Amino acid sequence: MSFKTRATDRITIAVGTTKGLFLLEEGAIAGPSFKGQSVLSVLGLEDRLLAGVTDPRFGPLVYTSFDNGGSWDEPTERKISFPKKARTSAAQIWQLHAQKRADGHTRVLAGVEPASLFFSDDLGGSFELVESLWKHPHRERWEPGGGGLCLHTVLTHPVAAERIIVAVSAGGVYRSEDSGQSWTASNKGIMSRHSPRPDAEFGQCVHKIAIDAAGPDVLWLQAHWGIYRSEDGGNSWEDVGAPGTGLGVPSDFGFPIVAHPVEIGTAFVFPLESDLYRCSPGGAARVYRTSDGGKSWEALTNGLPMANAHLEVLRDGFDIGREAPYPLVFGTRTGQVFASADTGENWRLLAEHLPPVLCVRVLD
Repeated sequence: MSFKTRATDRITIAVGTTKGLFLLEEGAIAGPSFKGQSVLSVLGLEDRLLAGVTDPRFGPLVYTSFDNGGSWDEPTERKISFPKKARTSAAQIWQLHAQKRADGHTRVLAGVEPASLFFSDDLGGSFELVESLWKHPHRERWEPGGGGLCLHTVLTHPVAAERIIVAVSAGGVYRSEDSGQSWTASNKGIMSRHSPRPDAEFGQCVHKIAIDAAGPDVLWLQAHWGIYRSEDGGNSWEDVGAPGTGLGVPSDFGFPIVAHPVEIGTAFVFPLESDLYRCSPGGAARVYRTSDGGKSWEALTNGLPMANAHLEVLRDGFDIGREAPYPLVFGTRTGQVFASADTGENWRLLAEHLPPVLCVRVLD
């Protein structure tokens, strides 16, 4: 499957798995790099690729490639480590995100387990803890979700560099308006069904957040239960999943949510049956799309397995390209990778029999 209109314009899909990193391009599969190691995060950044890798002996490390994944540097020291006074150590690197600073430089932000945020001002060469979030009074009361106590989402404003949004499972959404010097819980409207206080200030199990094409104040959110939308930068959230209504999804439990980069009001989810049975409802793999800001959802099934397909897609296992034709790609815990070059209307199996997929990134 070719996603580009010219033969020379190819894309690469980075697939991080529990057993290493694979690179897919025009039907060819390269890898794995980091054999036997988990890769939860990949970032394409200027002249390099970064990969967040969990080594079973040495823990989480950030590797760098300057030749599109052909080779990777060998870190001489642990790049992400807590100060001794924190009395803890990093377990996973859940997210790598590039932030454009007001001075024109790029800062790399890393979401880590246990839930914390690190930053790098040398393009991933070294990282420092954002102590303001680590010292937030809510942090000691955050509870781990099924995947651990992880900071898995980092979003930044493309113009106002001082704005940062992060999501913690299970702590909720936090925002900073001052480049990370202070943080405010931003969970109004997100229900926490597993909590005795469903309207709690924090503690919600948020699974993923995405920015709508309308701009960075319009956000999408997939929670442990519930699909939400915000039109005020996360100050408040509205439930737009509406399962069982005929206009909604069959289940509002799931992990990823992906927003189209140019089509306003368009987002995609991969519903799972329940938090106990984390597989596609009814054994049919269906991506759901809304094109009207969450007022209605439609199933996208052409080319996907519709029988005996008990698939699960994790929070970073679904991505969309940032350039036309904006390819959609998702990977499953059973090792398949599916892609669409027409906004989900048609799907094709790109790879199968891979190790469980943890993250997918379109490197266009």
